[in-house]
Amino acid sequence: MAQRSPLFVQTVQRENPDKDIEVWFQDEARIGQQGTLTSVWAKKGSRPTAVKQTEYEWVYMFGAVNPVNGKSSAMIAPTVNTDYMNHHLRFISEEAGADAHVVLVLDRAGWHVAKNLKVPYNITLMHLPPYSPELNPIERLWAHIRSHYLSNKAYDDYQQIFDAASAAWNKITSNQFKTICNATWLMHEN
Repeated sequence: MAQRSPLFVQTVQRENPDKDIEVWFQDEARIGQQGTLTSVWAKKGSRPTAVKQTEYEWVYMFGAVNPVNGKSSAMIAPTVNTDYMNHHLRFISEEAGADAHVVLVLDRAGWHVAKNLKVPYNITLMHLPPYSPELNPIERLWAHIRSHYLSNKAYDDYQQIFDAASAAWNKITSNQFKTICNATWLMHEN
């Protein structure tokens, strides 16, 4: 049985007949000193301790993933705003390449819908319904990064947080991006 793309991808394909259409998922995560606590191995009956900071230093990681081919783009910034989103859109455009047109699935954060957002020629934005983070597979990636690389840690300053976030993203392989951000609904049979 032939494979068929969802309707929005078919529409973008008709508008860009000479391009390969790629669906990417984009989101931002705040990473900082008020980190994540996760389970740890310990002797039965014991109560292991874990670090929980109360300082308020953090970075924002902008991330985008194509779960079909494992391509990705990430950027770390001190805040979230339209200017940083414009930079990230440019990075995604460059990573996808001139032969591809990206359908970028993202939420409706203020900087995703701002009037001065500069969307590159090879990207079409597809906004998710409000209050539906479960529809964005990159949310699973943030959970994975936090639980495997950033949890139960203390950071002295901004630079340590920046370095830890960067190292965590760089530990994820292309195959892991494909697995963690898998979206089975991207392709379905007729």
